[in-house]
Amino acid sequence: MAEIELSVLTRRCLDRRIPDIESLRQETQAWYQQRNKVQKGVDWRFTTADARIRLKRLYPQMQT
Repeated sequence: MAEIELSVLTRRCLDRRIPDIESLRQETQAWYQQRNKVQKGVDWRFTTADARIRLKRLYPQMQT
């Protein structure tokens, strides 16, 4: 989810030159407040069980 939020921030707010650090802070703060206000969720495409099957090679199961 963090990667998704950073991608949205980059596309919506950081897709141009920002002249100084204070402007960057203001831009990101405004984006952050608006994003939290609308409480945008993540629409997961598959269940945890499906993810375990599809991504098995990336996330091996631990032996207990």
